[in-house]
Amino acid sequence: MELEIVWLVRAAWITVWIVSILPLVIASIPSSKLTSFRELVLSFAGRGKILHPSSQKFTIPQKCFAHFYVIGVVWTTLLLAATWMYACKMAPLSYEEFQLSDIASRLAGGSHVFSFYKSHMTPVEHRFKVWRAVFLLLLMEIHVLRRLIESFYVFKYSPSARMHILGYFAGLFFYVTAPLSLCSNIAPEVARFAGNQVAEFIAYGKSHTSAPEFNLLLSISPLMKLGSLQWIGGAIFLWGWIHQRRCHAILGSLRENPSQAKEYIIPYGDWFGMVSCPHFLAEIVLYAGLLIASGGTDITIWLLFGFVAANLTYAAGETHRWYLRKFENYPANRHAIFPYLY
Repeated sequence: MELEIVWLVRAAWITVWIVSILPLVIASIPSSKLTSFRELVLSFAGRGKILHPSSQKFTIPQKCFAHFYVIGVVWTTLLLAATWMYACKMAPLSYEEFQLSDIASRLAGGSHVFSFYKSHMTPVEHRFKVWRAVFLLLLMEIHVLRRLIESFYVFKYSPSARMHILGYFAGLFFYVTAPLSLCSNIAPEVARFAGNQVAEFIAYGKSHTSAPEFNLLLSISPLMKLGSLQWIGGAIFLWGWIHQRRCHAILGSLRENPSQAKEYIIPYGDWFGMVSCPHFLAEIVLYAGLLIASGGTDITIWLLFGFVAANLTYAAGETHRWYLRKFENYPANRHAIFPYLY
């Protein structure tokens, strides 16, 4: 069952890579022979100011972005709550056991970065994996909660800003699949645990349900004792998270007045001094933090990170070219998304 879920999620990402990322890569090849193909790809992948003018037929308002974050918050919260409860009741882990897991891993020479499955995982190593999933889901929860708040109180989309319906469905897919990718290895056992809890409640009622008593120390202390990779990844995640919040605030401030609703203005401040799309760069940074915090041993999370990086790099390139066409005085020292590179 575990391998079925893992491979199902990986198959979903591979399919998305073939259907969406591969066309983006081809469209990015600088050849005049690909102009028509490039316009076709942009008609599906574009949104807002970079949406191709001929693609208005199958579009919806860009403010529907809020739907992504509503689903992301609800789904991530459910996964986090179920996984955290399972970790507390079924996978308690003391500080000594964390040390033992780390020593055992080093003696074994670690695991290959692209390993698909650990067939000789000890109970201690398994419990460490469960708490690592809790940590990753907690970071994801912090991310989607902020994005949801921003979609209502920070962003002021132009009335004419739209996105293709296929892009809308891709966003829904992402915010369902991304949180699941962070815990796909333990999702089956967590689902069984949650199902047993619900069945017990239905059969015997609240008074006979063996729900675990809440213990704050038991719930938090294992997270405080995670390995160095988790804390390095968490720090990188927060670095990107903070800068994305600042860049989104700058973008939101450009349309504070109703008279500016349909205007486009050159943004300044924070990472905008280096690149045209620092909010995209920050998104890549925070997902890189998630990848590092995961230990880098799960190909599923590599596929997730690659999707984010490729998709946002393409969007940033198109946005940068739009700025250059729109503004004659656009800062010449800015790159699209990666400082001094692209």
